[in-house]
Amino acid sequence: MSYFKKSTNSTISKAMARFHSLIWVLIYGGLLTLVFGLFVQDMDGATGEWMVYGGGIAAALGFFLIYLRSRINPKP
Repeated sequence: MSYFKKSTNSTISKAMARFHSLIWVLIYGGLLTLVFGLFVQDMDGATGEWMVYGGGIAAALGFFLIYLRSRINPKP
């Protein structure tokens, strides 16, 4: 018995696959930029600050898109 049960329609559209990719790129890229920004702040405060803010916004946008994805009703 598997943990994830297959649905009757297990195909995914190209648009939804791109949407999933965008979500994870925003989350991981944003968090990585945020962490690099924290290290850069010691050397150049202004650049590090922009990296922290930009990375935080990108990660927050990715998390928000996960919420939106959960609200999308798949077409039958």
